[in-house]
This record gives sequence, structure tokens and C-alpha cells, in this order.
Amino acid sequence: MTSPEPRVRRERPLGLLLLGVALMLLATSATWFGNDRAWIGVVSLVVAAAAAAGGVLLLRRSRAR
Repeated sequence: MTSPEPRVRRERPLGLLLLGVALMLLATSATWFGNDRAWIGVVSLVVAAAAAAGGVLLLRRSRAR
């Protein structure tokens, strides 16, 4: 049986990447609201929330091992 080490090494960077993407989407969503394209801003916020949730989940999984 293989050890879980390679998975742990991938989960942390991927979780941090997802959190970075979520932060970027959150920061740029204000631009869409200012340009009268509120629906793109709302979609950006929804995707940011999903990315942040996935990032937090991966970080917690990497620390649990």
C-alpha cells in the first residue's frame, strides 16, 4: 500500500491556490458592480465563495494527516 505523503503534499498548495483565486475574484468583483454589470459581479462572488470553501477544505485535510 502506498503512503498518503504525495496527496498531502498536493493538498496544501492546491488549497492555497484556491484561496488566492477566491481572494482575487473577491477583489475584482467591485469592478463589475461599478461597470453596470452586476450579474457578473454576483457570479464572481459565488465562484469566489466556492473556491474559498474548496481551499479551506483542502487545507484542513492536509493538516489532519
